[in-house]
Amino acid sequence: MTVQQMEFKTEVKQLLDLMIHSLYSHKEIFLRELISNASDALDKARYESLTNSSLQEKAGDWTIRIIADRAAGTLSVSDNGIGMTRDEIIEALGTIAHSGTKEFLKAMQGSEKKDMPELIGQFGVGFYSSFMVADKVTVLSKKAGTDGLGVRWESTADGAYTLEEIEKKEAGTEVLLHLKADEKKYAEEWELREVVKKYSDYIEYPIVMKVERQKPDAFDKEKTITVEEDETLNSQKAIWLKDKADITEDAYAEFYKHLSHDFNAPAKVLHYKAEGTSEFTALLFIPSKLPLGIFYKDYKMGPTLYVRRVQIMDHCEELIPPYLRFVKGVIDSSDLPLNVSREMLQSNRQIGVIRKNITKKILDALADMKRDEYEKYTAFHREFGRVLKEGIHFDYERREQIADLLLFPSTRTAAGSFTTLQDYLSQMKEGQEDIYYITGTSLPEVLKSPHLEVFREKEYEVLVLLDDIDDMIMAGLREYKGKKIKSVIKGDIKLDVPDGAEQKKAAEEFEGLLAAIREHLKADVKEVRLSGRLKDSPCCLVMDESGLDPNMEKLMKAMGQEVPVNLRILEINPGHQLFGVMRSMVPDDQRRELLGEYIDMVYNQALLLEGSPLKDPAGFARSIARLMTEQGSRRP
Repeated sequence: MTVQQMEFKTEVKQLLDLMIHSLYSHKEIFLRELISNASDALDKARYESLTNSSLQEKAGDWTIRIIADRAAGTLSVSDNGIGMTRDEIIEALGTIAHSGTKEFLKAMQGSEKKDMPELIGQFGVGFYSSFMVADKVTVLSKKAGTDGLGVRWESTADGAYTLEEIEKKEAGTEVLLHLKADEKKYAEEWELREVVKKYSDYIEYPIVMKVERQKPDAFDKEKTITVEEDETLNSQKAIWLKDKADITEDAYAEFYKHLSHDFNAPAKVLHYKAEGTSEFTALLFIPSKLPLGIFYKDYKMGPTLYVRRVQIMDHCEELIPPYLRFVKGVIDSSDLPLNVSREMLQSNRQIGVIRKNITKKILDALADMKRDEYEKYTAFHREFGRVLKEGIHFDYERREQIADLLLFPSTRTAAGSFTTLQDYLSQMKEGQEDIYYITGTSLPEVLKSPHLEVFREKEYEVLVLLDDIDDMIMAGLREYKGKKIKSVIKGDIKLDVPDGAEQKKAAEEFEGLLAAIREHLKADVKEVRLSGRLKDSPCCLVMDESGLDPNMEKLMKAMGQEVPVNLRILEINPGHQLFGVMRSMVPDDQRRELLGEYIDMVYNQALLLEGSPLKDPAGFARSIARLMTEQGSRRP
């Protein structure tokens, strides 16, 4: 057959280079990944066999086989599963079809070596880990249900691979590793047995290997002979169907690691059986570390769905709401049909019942963790708080229950500590009507914001929200336990309003200056008004109650979305001496140009405080330099 040589895609070359030259620990994970791939291939074949009669003859005989040849220094992992066509092999082994590939490579380059197994598993590139222990890898595959030739794929990780059509009797895939000289231990029975037990004991297909055993000679009872026989290395027990009392914490952790390719133990395990209108068994895991890629559109979410122990799909999105997409696990239903499709799932009543049940169980478990294991919960919240709070926006019915799970730094909490909405309510000052929050990107910077000045003076606590989606989330929540939730950078805050006579007097005194500022900045601001929130700072920019938060605006622009013009409101502090000076310039025509320069400086100062780009950076710098020079020249 003709051998064709092809180049790896750029990302694969980079990945292989990292695999070969940068990873030194946990090399044994290559076997976990190859067995996991074989298990996936068998899952697909078994599912196809439900409707494809040509595959039904293999039902009950799905096997993963390991063959170690110490003399030749080779190791092979094979399965009789779905197999691959030529095009599928190119797609699977010659490219990395994942939008987060660049981020994955960046993560690998910047991570500690101990983190590499987790990264490899999460991004589904485990096959390439074979090159950590092998200097050449050969893949032989034939698609199930076809009568044609098979395909031989081979590479030495030198930037290219070869393809060749071959005669292959059985459908399935074999991965043959030519082990490096210093990695020959992976051809030893004891090593393979240990790795399979550690990582793949819960694979439900038999992982079979021929082993040598000494047995009595049938003809001479005093002698023994060496025989080869198949031995199954894994227990094949569906852990979710076992009694909880019979499962150790370590057993749960190992199954979770197998399921999620996460090297960290889960933060919480939920294992229960639901009975009644819908019967199913659930084994769910709340991770302790945020999976890479969780914010990508193509992130695969949802538990693995089984129907009477037959795997139907890897990631059943319909079983879990998106804001709980970090949860891993298995759902085994007794009620769903074996031939259920993704289209059928979307309208299946039983799926809705299961989804509602497990959503409640997860939220209740998080509430229990928050109450009983607060330190563990704060660690969880640091990882997953941003994902969890999406539920306030997307799950209106449970928004207050989800809000109870959120932790916030505030103007009262110590560094590294948090408060809750319930705690906030219990500590509200007498006369305080609303719950207040401020958004930003950095806690130290937010705490310096001029928007907080009147709140500090009145000793009102303000929640500090640092995620880019927070303003949208709080707008969706709107209120909590009957108290309205308000942003301190939006609307007209009037916590310290003077009496009517003083207010009227201040409005009259500054009427001319406000008009001058409005005219000068008419293209830049929506309104200019006296501030009810400033005490020490001269000015700040605020938005209407319904205005777009600056962080959300930046996020939308970064995503390439068109953002409508969102003019701010400029608030000035009537008690600041700067505006006394500016007010005196209003009636003086000779100082009109200087007043305009002052107004521009005030506006640019407000932009700086907001974290937005300056209107005219060069002009602002010139004005600062000139004023500094003038003030310096006036000194005796």
